[in-house]
Amino acid sequence: MENSSDTSETSYSLPSLLCQENEACFGEEEQDQYMNLDPCLFSQSEDEYIQSLVKREAKSFISSDNFSITNQSWLKRARLDSIKWVLNTRAFFGFQYRTAYLCVAYFDLFLSRRSIDKEKFWAIRLLSVACLSLAAKMEELRVPNLSEFPVEGFYFDNKVIRRMEFMVLETLEWKMLSITPFDFIPCFVNKFCGESKSKELISRTMELLLAITREINLMDHRPSVIAAAAVLAAFDGQLTRKTMDYKMSLISLWGSLENEHIFSCYSLLQEIEMGKSKTPKLPISPNLSLSDTLSSIDVDEGSCTSAVGNKRRFIYNDSDEICQSEKICHR
Repeated sequence: MENSSDTSETSYSLPSLLCQENEACFGEEEQDQYMNLDPCLFSQSEDEYIQSLVKREAKSFISSDNFSITNQSWLKRARLDSIKWVLNTRAFFGFQYRTAYLCVAYFDLFLSRRSIDKEKFWAIRLLSVACLSLAAKMEELRVPNLSEFPVEGFYFDNKVIRRMEFMVLETLEWKMLSITPFDFIPCFVNKFCGESKSKELISRTMELLLAITREINLMDHRPSVIAAAAVLAAFDGQLTRKTMDYKMSLISLWGSLENEHIFSCYSLLQEIEMGKSKTPKLPISPNLSLSDTLSSIDVDEGSCTSAVGNKRRFIYNDSDEICQSEKICHR
């Protein structure tokens, strides 16, 4: 079965991924949150606050040495399409940008531990819905019903999405309180930008944090590294390496390895700004089947334990069904 929505074009520019409106689309409340947060309110100095975040980050961060997205062109395409869907859905519901980023982090971490059979785009969309729903439950005051999530051509029964949520929770070992780059924004803006702190700077940092999700697997770099690169790029996109080394030296916890990773992310953000991103703009071919006429989706947990390298396979029973939205599906 093919997706009835137009998935033939995923070659989109940075602006198409982000809200086409003015600064207000980033949410005044979310900007104010990062503008006004003062670590001293928590009886900590700024350095102590950063240190506590880095310690929490170290406990939860898992590198992706065996992550397979970069080696699978179909999964690259599906991931890019998923991020586009996540950002559009974020705008539709008015979620925070942090929620969208956390969703992609869940998505990447899940795929670093489980494999999905080739070209099962329906499974990727289902995973996207589950990850965004879970991220919203962690971050938002008002969480939509599962039936409210727009799935663009698919019909997923609520109980199917809940099963997928449970699989994500189990795969991530129920560790959903992840540190994200957004946690570091207030301190890094103070450290790196001084008196230049402004809503425009915060807005641009948030924009870059979402932009970089397209270009890297979020398990490849620590959130603090991504945050530093985004704040520096938002502050000045033409910093010399010497200037960057000086600014990075303001964070005593970092060594040469972290500095190299920050510089790498900063360089990538420069490319994004110049519209010269190296990420291949590969369209999803209309001939790639999202699924044949499978019958409602059901998770076969027993099958999911079968080994594929160091991962467990993500498998659904053939007797289950994924319905296109224009069809009537009986629960």
